[in-house]
Amino acid sequence: MRLGIAHVPDGRGTFVNLTTEENLRLGAYTRKDRAAVESDLERIFTYFPRLKERRRQQAGTLSGGEQQMLAVSRALMLRPKLLLFDEPSFGLAPLLVRELFEIMRTVNQRERGEHPSGRAERRDGARSRQPCLLIETGRVVLSGAADEIKRNDAVRRSYLGY
Repeated sequence: MRLGIAHVPDGRGTFVNLTTEENLRLGAYTRKDRAAVESDLERIFTYFPRLKERRRQQAGTLSGGEQQMLAVSRALMLRPKLLLFDEPSFGLAPLLVRELFEIMRTVNQRERGEHPSGRAERRDGARSRQPCLLIETGRVVLSGAADEIKRNDAVRRSYLGY
């Protein structure tokens, strides 16, 4: 966490006895900028309005999709340089998988300055593609631009659930 690496674990990994908001605040535990944490909490609620509706609800009572949104949001509260997902679509309906990935695309575009073309604008004006690695049992089995990997039919069916 202190190096800026956030992980969205397999099986969601929410703290079921804590509220949604308490789970989110745990994601920012190592941050010292409390005012920015409050701002980020509200920003997360704009990305995931269902979580705002359930901010005082015990995380263990959320639906599977809502728990996945919470796990992603908790990781985003760190303001990570690198975000690792472990089977983010496992056990979710295809429609919810698409919704979750669309939200992540929006977050990436807003947070990283990515253009709708799928390319990120660097400060020097050059354009670069968003890198992606597919790791299976500890080995990199596929690497390349995220937009190319997500178009791979085998990846889409096996890992993204649609």
